[in-house]
Amino acid sequence: MVTKSAKAPNYTQIFGDWLCDMAAEDERLIGITPAMREGSGLVKFSEQYPDRYFDVGIAEQHSVTLAAGLACEGLKPVVAIYSSFLQRAYDQLIHDVALQNLPVLFAIDRAGLVGADGPTHAGSFDLAYLRCIPNMVIMAPADENECRQMLTTGFQYNGPSAVRYPRGAGVGKAVDQKLTALPIGKAQLRRKGDKVALLVFGTLLTVALEAAEQLNATVINMRFVKPLDVEMIMQMAQQHDLLVTLEENVIMGGAGSAVNEYLQAQAQPVLNLGLPDRFVEHGETATLLAKCGLDAEGIVHAINKHLSKLQA
Repeated sequence: MVTKSAKAPNYTQIFGDWLCDMAAEDERLIGITPAMREGSGLVKFSEQYPDRYFDVGIAEQHSVTLAAGLACEGLKPVVAIYSSFLQRAYDQLIHDVALQNLPVLFAIDRAGLVGADGPTHAGSFDLAYLRCIPNMVIMAPADENECRQMLTTGFQYNGPSAVRYPRGAGVGKAVDQKLTALPIGKAQLRRKGDKVALLVFGTLLTVALEAAEQLNATVINMRFVKPLDVEMIMQMAQQHDLLVTLEENVIMGGAGSAVNEYLQAQAQPVLNLGLPDRFVEHGETATLLAKCGLDAEGIVHAINKHLSKLQA
């Protein structure tokens, strides 16, 4: 059985160290916390950069709106927040940050199960409630080093992004101190097997590799929940009898659902019509529905186009 190393730094420490290192590189970085300086790993940052540190108190909504305002002025805010606490600021996340496509990085701690802290603090829903928001880039690191790389990736991205990582220590992966970004939306083949492919989102990669040894399964470190590496998904679907998605998030609406939706759209005679993955501007409702392809003409066009693909 795979266990986490007692000597390995926890993900909160990984974030705190990265925050100070990135702040030294980019003076635009601002650190924000809703009264979780210790819990989110901002103690060292608050001491080294007191003028760039903001604790807004137990006001998660304000932490996100403050970040939006600072981003509008050309700064690069990083909001350090627990997954379950970000739920309280969902409205601000959508309307103040994502709608304006602002470069705010959400460092989401306590993603997934949190042990003795229980269901009030469990980060069980963030992949589901984040991936439906337009403009978001969503990442789930498999280990400590990847967490640091993804934080850099999100910080450099010119739009809203989220890195969600669990409570506690990692697996003891060596951490490269360079501030290296990853190519957005690209997965990683970790093990080549046969018949079964495990598509892993996040820190379940370690146990997935252990299981794969027994199954002789392929293992893919998906890394990105949004955008998905659809080329990798299709390749795995064509080469294997079964795809298995793994995530420490509720199944309904989560990363696995994203994989299902893509494969269904590619391979099954089902067409989902609805609002697009972008913010719809104001106007007459009938006009907006037509622009979204949800008037009679648009529906007919979409269906005929889909049928022609099926018959090709």
